[in-house]
Amino acid sequence: MSLRHRPWEQAADFQIGLRPIPLEAWLEGAETDPAARKDALWAADRGLVWAETEGSRPGQEEVAALVTTALGPAAAPGPAPPDLPPLYAAARRVPDDLCLMEKAADGQWRLTALSLSAGSFFTAREVIGRSLGELHGPVSGFAERFLVRVQRIFEGLRPELVLERRNWTVLNSDALHTPSSAPIRARIGAIDPAEAGRVLNLRVERQTLRRLPRTGGALFTIRVWLAPLGALAGEPARLAAFAEAWRSATPGLRAYKRFDLYDDLVESFLADPKPAGP
Repeated sequence: MSLRHRPWEQAADFQIGLRPIPLEAWLEGAETDPAARKDALWAADRGLVWAETEGSRPGQEEVAALVTTALGPAAAPGPAPPDLPPLYAAARRVPDDLCLMEKAADGQWRLTALSLSAGSFFTAREVIGRSLGELHGPVSGFAERFLVRVQRIFEGLRPELVLERRNWTVLNSDALHTPSSAPIRARIGAIDPAEAGRVLNLRVERQTLRRLPRTGGALFTIRVWLAPLGALAGEPARLAAFAEAWRSATPGLRAYKRFDLYDDLVESFLADPKPAGP
């Protein structure tokens, strides 16, 4: 299967799950021309995929420098739109979405700039300026269980330390850019259960976090991987792990990800797992 990561094998509940990885493993790559995909979205509706706050340009420039260090200047993409913000110029070079978090005058870590070409049911204009607590508001129990810990992680980040976590869901869409849930979920009722392995997709987010040593901010990256649910059909061990994760997911996780919308389709697939096919 094309997915590099299988986070459903690790937990049946929402977890912070950050772990250190080698600096050289920070960016995974594996997309031929991310600039072409992102530039089309930039031209179509910039507010969906880009936002920045006043004063964020120094942090953006530091992000661009980190990306250049990681990739080298020779990896720059082709002709770019004019007068690009530094963070978006950097984002054109990688498959990942790039989110700049900076500590504001009120003491809160806030999202000050982001390039968002593969958002999962949110847009750049909706989230710009939000704090850590506000960004994770939809996650059941986040404020009570995780917010203080996440804030401590941001405060304690060291330069050259890269942290990674992974997230997953099931969605009836093979698009990376999913700014709204409404048109996708409206199609669920029309899916033939026999086609669930082909129509439903495993959507995995590989996320990283690292400190910006010069400006003091933090860069959060999101890399989305997609594969049809039917890709599990030929791998019994992975299929069994997915079935266990799906059926044992906590009520909070199920509610947050709306697993209830897909229960019948997923169970139909698990009862007769067929390869995704063409």
